Amino acid sequence: MLGYDDLFVSLREAGDRVWVESLPRQLVAAFNDAAHGDLPRWRRVVEELPRYPASSVDLADAVRIGADSDISDDARQQLREQLMNLHPWRKGPYRLFGIDIDTEWRSDWKWERLKNGIAPLANRSVLDVGCGNGYHCWRMLGAGARLVVGIDPTLLSVMQFQAIRKLYGPAPVYVLPLGIEDVPANLGWFDTVFSMGVLYHRRSPIDHLLELKGCLRPGGELVLETLVVEGDERQVLLPAGRYAQMRNVWFLPSCQALELWMQRCGYKDIQLLHVGKTTVEEQRSTEWMRFYSLVDFLDPNSPDLTCEGLPAPMRAIIKASV
Repeated sequence: MLGYDDLFVSLREAGDRVWVESLPRQLVAAFNDAAHGDLPRWRRVVEELPRYPASSVDLADAVRIGADSDISDDARQQLREQLMNLHPWRKGPYRLFGIDIDTEWRSDWKWERLKNGIAPLANRSVLDVGCGNGYHCWRMLGAGARLVVGIDPTLLSVMQFQAIRKLYGPAPVYVLPLGIEDVPANLGWFDTVFSMGVLYHRRSPIDHLLELKGCLRPGGELVLETLVVEGDERQVLLPAGRYAQMRNVWFLPSCQALELWMQRCGYKDIQLLHVGKTTVEEQRSTEWMRFYSLVDFLDPNSPDLTCEGLPAPMRAIIKASV
């Protein structure tokens, strides 16, 4: 079910003995049923998914697998119920044999903002750090990447990816239940590394930038998306407690401060691709993610502030080379 054998082959071909030897043990440990009480249930959901032949797929303009006419209405209802058993779905959207998975995040909007500003992904090896259920990994494959590896320690997200991959079929795209700290230091062979929505969760953002740099080959490109605040190169927000109800938010720099951090870490050709506030249309509760979302985390009297009185979420996308 996990389908990582081809990834091991790619690692061997790249000459990386360290990760080839350690990765199988990491996967066994991460997928141990004791790792999460719901893992056996999620595993059964994926194992019981049917394998429908898809008349067409689209990863270039969306993540769409199959068409409405490929399966019966009864089969579609059953598939929908199976996928709903992997609730909540946070990254997407997906369209699967006529089923629209309307996720919490309109991750396609983020992709539209960055796709034309980065180096073309055709025939590149790509690492997506903190990839969630792998939505952007599929878009990277659709952009022509020859190999896409996503890492995310959240087991539900990984199992959602496994469900999508089973419906899609074999593909050179993988999501590993790991964090960046589980990737060998100074791996140095990915052509493009994405880190989107991760930096502000790290206690040491400088160390994270250096870890990302270590994953890139010489001349490779980093695509970084993170929360920022307004201000000059000295402006950095460190919340005293929660930020937008999130406990694990640490440093929110200004764009100028972030660029300075990246310069100090040895990045070159640093370019700001986009900066803008997150809207309640882009992040919201849906049938597929029924918990609280952004509108619940903002000040009801001032949408420019979080419920803690801090600046409302604003995100920047920056690219740089090594």
